[in-house]
Amino acid sequence: MTSADDTATAALRDRVAGYMPRARADLAELVAFRSVADPRQFPPEECERAARWVADAFVAAGLTRAELYETPDGSTAVIASRPAPPGAPTVLLYCHYDVQPPLDEAAWHTPVWELTERDGRWYGRGAADCKGNIVVHLTALRALGEQLPVGVTLVAEGSEEQGTGGLERFVEANPELLRADAIVVLDSGNFAVGVPTLTETLRGNVNVVVTVETLAGPVHSGMYGGAAPDALAALIRLLDSLRDDKGNTTVDGLADAGTWSGVQYPAEQFRADAGVLDGVGLLGDGTVADMLWARPALTVLGIDAPGVVGSSAAVQPRARARLNLRIPPGIDPDLAYRALVAHLEAHTPWQARLTVEPEGAGAAFRSGRGGPARTAMEAALAAAYGRPATTQGQGGSIPLCNVFADTYPDAEIMLLGVEEPRCLIHAPNESVDPTEIEHLALAEALFLSSYTR
Repeated sequence: MTSADDTATAALRDRVAGYMPRARADLAELVAFRSVADPRQFPPEECERAARWVADAFVAAGLTRAELYETPDGSTAVIASRPAPPGAPTVLLYCHYDVQPPLDEAAWHTPVWELTERDGRWYGRGAADCKGNIVVHLTALRALGEQLPVGVTLVAEGSEEQGTGGLERFVEANPELLRADAIVVLDSGNFAVGVPTLTETLRGNVNVVVTVETLAGPVHSGMYGGAAPDALAALIRLLDSLRDDKGNTTVDGLADAGTWSGVQYPAEQFRADAGVLDGVGLLGDGTVADMLWARPALTVLGIDAPGVVGSSAAVQPRARARLNLRIPPGIDPDLAYRALVAHLEAHTPWQARLTVEPEGAGAAFRSGRGGPARTAMEAALAAAYGRPATTQGQGGSIPLCNVFADTYPDAEIMLLGVEEPRCLIHAPNESVDPTEIEHLALAEALFLSSYTR
């Protein structure tokens, strides 16, 4: 880096720091909107007010026009833009203004809808996911001011947490509105505070409901037990076939030996983060990162069977389970579904009747490496944080990323954000570390000022 680069970075750092009081005020206003995109829980006007606030804020931050668009699920997307100078690339900045419901308000230590500082963190629903990321975009644009050498389009989604697909279908129907050379998705987070991290992969998933039937009806376990085929026992044996003795997921036909080359997740840190009880072992024969981000993972989400209280001495004729198979990039969800069904059929014991009902499937996602946008972003993150960026995967699925990839195949897509593990997104007591807002705003400003095709 030249001395001129050092001087420019220092100047941007100072400007971002100077805007942090404004960033806190912005976030306080945003958190106050109870923008849960579910009219059964909160008035739709809360989302409408949040959308209008976002549109006005980005115009004030330097984008030249903003419009509100109704998407197919009834939610409102905010699209603001500033055209690129001749020959310069366009960057799409993504965020969402809707939030998760507060869940148990009694479990919150601070007011849900009031930004509150505590032990150096800012608390409130949406403080991180994803209103903290909205503030990152705003602060970066304010720091650059008129010195914006690229085109910028901002899209703020209004129903991301509901998973109803409104923006996905809107993009497919209106591809030119959001066409860009690089796409920065701020709805992720660093591996830890102060560790710049690009989320490189997202798991896909396959959900099914499995039903095992063996008898016309329940029969007395004293008179018939021992010879009568027990549907619940058959289901237990079937589910047991989906993991080996070490806890590896073992679906016939699915590769299960992948490894993760990015950031590693120390086992003791994972045990603490996941709340694993003392003495209980972790699953699998790979590293924690391998098991989370590079290999299939089968979870039994629920079982229909008689409860302990109220159960009788009877052999069960029928039992059901809901299964969730998470898949890493490189495994097609249709292939995974067929492999799972074939495995279940092959491992059902005692010629029991098996029914598999598909619930849904989604593809995994992997961002590209080595392009000019990724190179510029890695350099920007390193300059902002003072250390090289690393990569991680995430278990959650963001279907919009696959829609972006299909609609804009030449665009580079990058996922990052303020949502590090201590944020407790989707849970009571959500919070954000303000230093993450400051560092990421600086990184984004550096990226926007240096990115060329």
